[in-house]
Amino acid sequence: MRYKELIDKSRIPAHIAIIMDGNGRWAKQRGMARSYGHQAGAETVHAIAEEAARLGVKYLTLYTFSTENWKRPAEEVSALMSLLMDSIEEDTLMKNNIRFRIIGETEKLPADVFERLNQCIAHTAGNTGMCLVLALSYSSKWEITEAVKQIASQVENHQLAIADITDQTIDRFLSTRFMPDPDLLIRTGGEIRLSNYLLWQCAYSELYFCDTFWPDFKEEEFCKAIYDYQQRERRFGKTSEQLLKQ
Repeated sequence: MRYKELIDKSRIPAHIAIIMDGNGRWAKQRGMARSYGHQAGAETVHAIAEEAARLGVKYLTLYTFSTENWKRPAEEVSALMSLLMDSIEEDTLMKNNIRFRIIGETEKLPADVFERLNQCIAHTAGNTGMCLVLALSYSSKWEITEAVKQIASQVENHQLAIADITDQTIDRFLSTRFMPDPDLLIRTGGEIRLSNYLLWQCAYSELYFCDTFWPDFKEEEFCKAIYDYQQRERRFGKTSEQLLKQ
């Protein structure tokens, strides 16, 4: 039986975050340029986004381009930016009632890319289904640092007392404040690390690592990750016995 048939449709994680790793290695195995892998990876994004929307996922956040990725060869960065422009399919988003948003240090993006992204954000703003979030020029350390700066400014201007700062305060100043923390974080490609991605938000996320390169991560692999998540007991620091009494 396939995982798509095994998963409990009533317990789909509300927010799934994905580190889409392995495009370059997938291309290298085939004797192709890394850009070929990124193109194949973009096709997987479309397939997984549609499957997530069909299953009832509320938020799907994809680690698309990190602040560290700016250090890659200029030709690869340029190819990635061009691919990003070409791969935004508003018709697909509209057809699936998907809202589009971005998080990250977006002022670093090329002006034409930023304008195209904003057009898509505006066009899909009224959609009421799943929210597809791309983390672009994103770094969790950058995000937390910016939140600290804003909180410090409010304290300095007597808008906020130090004694009133809680973890909920920090939540309000993060770029992800419009959505819940991820229930499930998936990383493809065989690496077992978070790579500066949603570090604050993933404090209690369930983590799922697999060896499959992102271009080969199809709908059945996605459902397998969800099935694995559904077999876990999320205790949030409590005991199993305490959960039974709730």
